[in-house]
Amino acid sequence: EEEPARLWPPPVGAYAEERGLFPLLQKMLEELLIHKPDDPIEFMINHLKQNNDEAPRICVLGPPASGKTTVAMWLCKHFDAIRISQETLLLKETLALTEEAKAYKEKSQKIPNALWANLIQERLSNVDCIKQGWILEGFPENQEQAWMLQSFGIFPRHVVMLYASDTVLIERSSGKRLDPLTQEVYHTTFDWPSDPVVQQRLEVPPDLSEQEVSRRLLEYHRSFPELFQIYQKVLKSINADQPSVDVLSQVLTFVQTRPRSAAPFTPRLLLCGPPGSGKRLQAALIAQKYGVVNICCGQLLKEAVAENTKLGELIKPYTENGWPVPDNLVLELLVKRLSCLDCLTDGWVLCGFPRDVEQAELLQSSHINPN
Repeated sequence: EEEPARLWPPPVGAYAEERGLFPLLQKMLEELLIHKPDDPIEFMINHLKQNNDEAPRICVLGPPASGKTTVAMWLCKHFDAIRISQETLLLKETLALTEEAKAYKEKSQKIPNALWANLIQERLSNVDCIKQGWILEGFPENQEQAWMLQSFGIFPRHVVMLYASDTVLIERSSGKRLDPLTQEVYHTTFDWPSDPVVQQRLEVPPDLSEQEVSRRLLEYHRSFPELFQIYQKVLKSINADQPSVDVLSQVLTFVQTRPRSAAPFTPRLLLCGPPGSGKRLQAALIAQKYGVVNICCGQLLKEAVAENTKLGELIKPYTENGWPVPDNLVLELLVKRLSCLDCLTDGWVLCGFPRDVEQAELLQSSHINPN
């Protein structure tokens, strides 16, 4: 007498996965550990009410003249997010610490890292940044600022790191022009505005001597390795020495990727393709690399016949005569196999079924949904 296969009811994980509960709980746990609120329940309720887990949190970093402002402004327009830079914090905001920072600037003194970090924290806690998300341009500048922001619970989801050779950057900085009205950056060679009115009002930005640019480049090269170390898991380096359209396209592709989550995930892969396209080989490689169960429909039918199961006896006449096995029999076999514990816990990769829309609909109606 054949031993019944151990079948398990569809896991509660399916419900949680459909509604995105795992990433949501993961995010809330992260926020709790970062902010350590006195009342965790109240904090979680407020977190859910804000509903801003999808809002962009992006840092655009890079040496002087690498195009940070152009990238940051374009991202702000694309996502309708808030751009925050040295210039916006000092000139456009009326924050509690703005006057203190301006006083340093007027005396030509370096603004302390703690003051910058506090200014940024104050600005990011405003409702527009919480709801719409933010693009931080040129911050953090060094390891100390990055650590201070982290201690405030400010950690970007994506860090865009622009790079180019020093000679290119020095050449670029000499042709840089600023629109005082919109704060947009143009260039005499690479990006000259077509509007004559805009052309007329462009200004040479202050602090643009070659010595000043070289000094700032040196400072950037000193702090870059430490910043790279802190943000390496969420960072992408993008070559700024190419047409701006290409730079922006690569930036957008990167910031639209979801960072890898530590939330539970059971892979359910479906491989489709014409005969001879290598589905079985890819399935075997995927199963080997990721430890998922390899389910090949043809193999499953052969095994059922060889093992003389009840289902196998029904399938046998079709396989012996080279007739196609009816969909309902194949589906019954598949559902049985995919409901076994190894498939539910480790995930699976399936090839050879469905081969047409009707089979796909049958698969879906049996609650077998690849993700």
